[in-house]
Amino acid sequence: MEQFEHYLYVVECADGSLYTGYAINVEKRVAAHNAGKGAKYTKARLPVALLAQAGFSTKHQAMSAEYRFKQLSRNEKDALLAQAARRPFAQVLLEAFPELGE
Repeated sequence: MEQFEHYLYVVECADGSLYTGYAINVEKRVAAHNAGKGAKYTKARLPVALLAQAGFSTKHQAMSAEYRFKQLSRNEKDALLAQAARRPFAQVLLEAFPELGE
């Protein structure tokens, strides 16, 4: 099984909004968010819960996936997250954004 060093992650905030970010250690990053040290956006919307994470081989791929995901509407994000409940989020993202695999 391949080990990834770069991750895109999506958390749901207490107010129902989504926050998407990049991390090397997702569990540590989510803990930082919940400690009020993660990001200004999440600090005011605690607690957060991890919805999905996708591992990538390079930082560039992870950051590109983050950027593309953030450009989607909430309905489009919810549709991809629903797919990620049934199969790996990275696979869902690569199908939605084939250019990430290049």
